[in-house]
Parts: sequence; C-alpha cells; structure tokens
Amino acid sequence: MKFTVLISSYNKGEYIEECIVSCINQSYKNLEIILFDNYSNDNTKKILEKYSDKIKIIYKNKVSEFPALNQIDLIKEGLKLCKGDIICLLDGDDYFFKEKILKINNIFEKNDFDVVYDLPMIKKSNELIKFNLKRKFQKNIWPTIINTSAISIRKKSLEKFIQLNLFENYNLLEIDFRINVVSRCIDNNYFIFDESLSVYRFVPNSIMSDNKKYSKKWWFKRLQAHNYMKKIYELNNKVYSNFFDLKLTNLITKILN
Repeated sequence: MKFTVLISSYNKGEYIEECIVSCINQSYKNLEIILFDNYSNDNTKKILEKYSDKIKIIYKNKVSEFPALNQIDLIKEGLKLCKGDIICLLDGDDYFFKEKILKINNIFEKNDFDVVYDLPMIKKSNELIKFNLKRKFQKNIWPTIINTSAISIRKKSLEKFIQLNLFENYNLLEIDFRINVVSRCIDNNYFIFDESLSVYRFVPNSIMSDNKKYSKKWWFKRLQAHNYMKKIYELNNKVYSNFFDLKLTNLITKILN
C-alpha cells in the first residue's frame, strides 16, 4: 500500500527540518513526501533546499487572512498530486515517530477504515506528554479532537470530504476538527489507535496558539463549530442535539460582538 505524507507549512523554519527528517527516516518505505509552503518569510526555504532531492516541494500563495483556510487550501492542492492510497497529514512544526507509517499500514491492510487516528504526544518546553482523549459523545466533540498530524485517511475519503466544500463560512475551523466531525460523528468508520505515533508541538505561532479558553475568539470559534456540526448533521439527515450549548454560545457571542 502506497502512502503520501502531505506536509503543510508556513514560517516553521525552527521545526521544519525535524518534521522532514522524521518522514524520510520512516521504516516503511513505500511512500512519497509532498510539502506545500505558503511562501514562508523565515529561514524555511533555505532548509527546504537541502531536501529538494528527497521530497516534492511546492510553494503557493496564501488565499486568506485566516490560517485555517490557508492550511485547508494547501491540503486541497496537495491532494491533486498525491499518488498514495493513504494520506498522512502533517503540520510543519510536528513530526512522526519512525514506526508510524508501518503501524498505520498494518491497520489499513487488515481493515476497511476510512480514517485512522493515533494519540499524539504533546511537546511543550521539550517535555512530552501523552494526549488524553476524552471519550465524549458527539455533542461535546469540540474542542476535544485529535490533531491534524495524527490523522491518516484514505485518499478517496479525503476527496469525498473536500467535495463537501464547507469552508468559507467557517474560517476559524481547522481541517482536523472538520475531519473529526465527519468521520467520528457521521461516517462512523474510523479507528483510534491507542498508541503515540506522532508528536504535536505546542508553539507560540501555531494556528491554535491565540485561542485562549473563554477569550472572544474562542467563543466565536465555538459558535462556528456548533454551526458546522449542525450543518453536517442536516446534510446527512441526522439530528444535532446540543441546542442548549449552541444557544448559550450564540448569546455570548452576541454580547461580545
């Protein structure tokens, strides 16, 4: 089974080399590595030049002022080039453990899951802490989700997801939340591998770093999350039941606005 590691990056020069090397050094070798960069203005390009003979590198302009939409745009463009049956998403400031793709391959080979998640290690101040996933019901899935770099998805499933084309009205929502909702709440054809195969790095300039809990942006993002889930449920003739939290969030955002 062929894999594609699809890396999205912007100004991750401090971390991008570790990210790339972790992919090159995978024990499973039937893979391609594609990196899309939004024309970083730090030292990223200089580092990427060192690996131009080992990975495919594409530069693309930003399409939005919102980081989440730029990330999604890079993944959409990358999907057009992917030759792998399975796509492993990876943020430019995260990295994989050496056996990740081998172990993920073993799961896909034996099952027909659309998506396989692993439970990443969280790296903060050089300390690694295992991610604790709360086993929540659908109405409480946000904000406890499994991050982008721990998502491995069949190419055909990612193509189906992209075709939903529900992006512009939810400009604060990252692709990991969206995939979590569709696969875990709607399609219900996923597997959570209770082992850490990837590392999510907590960094000051990440997409998530300015979403402090109970801040104004946090509440607006929460409202988008509710509305996105409600829309996905409606499209699939399902009932989204968390109306109390939705109404409360809607009220608070009106006050804050």
